Amino acid sequence: MTDLLIKLFIKDKDVNNLEVREKYGMLSSITGVAVNILLSIVKLIIGIIASSISIISDALNNVFDVGSSFVTMIGFKMSQKKKDKDHPWGHGRMEYISAFIVDIIILMVGVELLKTSIDKIIHPELPAISNVTIIILVIAILTKLWLFLFYKKIAKIINSNAIKGNAYDSISDSISTLVVLISAFVAKIFGVSIDGYASLVVSVFIIYTGIKAIKETIDLLLGMKPDPEFIKSIEEEAKNYDMISGIHDIMVHDYGPGRKIVSFHAEVPANGDICKVHDVIDQMEQDYYNKFNCITTIHMDPIVVDNKEINDMKAFTEKIVKELNPEFSIHDFRMTDGGQRVNLIFDLVVPRDREYNADEIRKVIQNKIHEKNNKYYAVIKVETSYI
Repeated sequence: MTDLLIKLFIKDKDVNNLEVREKYGMLSSITGVAVNILLSIVKLIIGIIASSISIISDALNNVFDVGSSFVTMIGFKMSQKKKDKDHPWGHGRMEYISAFIVDIIILMVGVELLKTSIDKIIHPELPAISNVTIIILVIAILTKLWLFLFYKKIAKIINSNAIKGNAYDSISDSISTLVVLISAFVAKIFGVSIDGYASLVVSVFIIYTGIKAIKETIDLLLGMKPDPEFIKSIEEEAKNYDMISGIHDIMVHDYGPGRKIVSFHAEVPANGDICKVHDVIDQMEQDYYNKFNCITTIHMDPIVVDNKEINDMKAFTEKIVKELNPEFSIHDFRMTDGGQRVNLIFDLVVPRDREYNADEIRKVIQNKIHEKNNKYYAVIKVETSYI
């Protein structure tokens, strides 16, 4: 069904094209609105007839889902606005903001259901459950499961956090309705009302889903660590250029889906023709844009590549650094010979997720290099990676 809808409404499949991406977003929103309106009307009717607070709560949850789909739709529309003088990188992050609003709605629904559930537990009432009610609830569960798979596929195709939030909401709705179905069975077969408790479970699950989704969206808005696979692709691509010895200090700025800005330092031969090196860098920036759909800025770092003493000391330094911690690395390695003193200048990169005593690390490495040759003095800048 999902593939059929995509085939019918989306002709161009190039998701790097922002207009195509918007079409995917609109398709998911319109489908969500239609399905949730139908479910909410049907559930509300049977909930009122059966006097079941859990079914009515589930219906209201679907009403809020309609609002969520509308918010997602508006977010997609606004995110496609063209650049202007105040927003030179466009409005892509509006999609993240709409996702955040959807997440807040999910959380608010959960809190309201929690209040209603507690009241129903204090004042229990046996609902009137019919076979038709049970059949409709089963159909609702299957429909929401399909909607979850639909959202999940669209979110994966266009890498959308907003649609992923709707997928979270749909799977939580499926579980919620399943709990309501169990409550209906118990009421019908055993004549015992667990309606309030079922609604309580539903509300707790919705609150949990909302909090989890909010955290993920806030991470995107704050700026989170880039996808390791993306970084690996960036590094592997650099190996295709003969004059590039390596890259480091990679930074990725996310201004919304399809709007990444990447920068890094590229090590180039110090004795190379500066014009030729510059041409290679220009070509790299264009190739990265074409291949990864990101604006790339590359800083050239000239390094000596044909001096045996420098190469030997770089290898020695890398060895002692890795012995100290396999996760450490060095770059921008240079040697300046002042006659009586030779400075080994380099940057030491340490993992960001742990605390380190920079002075202590620096001293250990400096001592080992000085022991190698008392003319050698290490000048070390300790830094953390942005990836």
